[in-house]
Amino acid sequence: MKNVLVTGANGQLGKCLIELSVLSPFLNFVFTNSQELDITNKDKVRLAFENVKFDYCINCAAYTAVDKAEQEQDKARNVNVNGVVNIAELCRQNNTTLIHVSTDFVFDGKSEKPYIETDETTPLSVYGKTKLEGEHKIQEILNNYFIIRTSWLYSEYGTNFMKTMLSLGKDRDELSVVGDQIGTPTYAKDLAEVLIEILVTNKTSYGIYHYSNGGVASWYDFAKQIFEYKNYNIKLNKIATSGYPTPAVRPQYSVLDKIKIGKDLNITIPNWKLSLKKALGNLKD
Repeated sequence: MKNVLVTGANGQLGKCLIELSVLSPFLNFVFTNSQELDITNKDKVRLAFENVKFDYCINCAAYTAVDKAEQEQDKARNVNVNGVVNIAELCRQNNTTLIHVSTDFVFDGKSEKPYIETDETTPLSVYGKTKLEGEHKIQEILNNYFIIRTSWLYSEYGTNFMKTMLSLGKDRDELSVVGDQIGTPTYAKDLAEVLIEILVTNKTSYGIYHYSNGGVASWYDFAKQIFEYKNYNIKLNKIATSGYPTPAVRPQYSVLDKIKIGKDLNITIPNWKLSLKKALGNLKD
């Protein structure tokens, strides 16, 4: 039986992994949240690795408050860089394979075609910069790692765009949503299935991979599809990013190319609309 440490298990991806873990009886998961395992505390991380011999560590812990990070740069760097170094060093010492979740925010959004893993990384925000720095630290410290960049994560858990739209849609007749930022929504449960697939199949094609659902959308398209599936009668207005200013600059285009993960890890990638329908069906009112 393989032992798997999961950090940041209170987040939406961690909760999806908890839900799916019951389907994998040959994997022994140890789920930890930030109170139980603060990855920025090296002694706590060392203690966690002393208690169990882990074959894998899935690092879902991250500072993800994109706009707040512009003011809280030290906090973001502490989790996304220093915490990642702590995890990576203990993985190296214990011969543990690290699976680390990263982001489309490592790109500047100026591309006109989907980003491949080797494209130049020029993050625009503190969040993106610290996540990229974390990636670089892993590459310096470890040989056995998977870095999975993903985008626009949503699920039945936590706070996310899908749940925000559903909440607003119950109370409003009209909404304005940004229509000129292009990417792909990703159902966290689909990503969780990919991570478990890596564990189960003993993949050793280490490196950086991109994973999101298939297809392309704007936030406006995403919202429109949510309301269509839920039969909400809402007037939806498409606005430019300039009409909804935020402290952190978002990439205008962050579609990820998934050819590598499909080929190397034999992953099937569902279209975002199909996954959205599934997520909405799973959501408890």
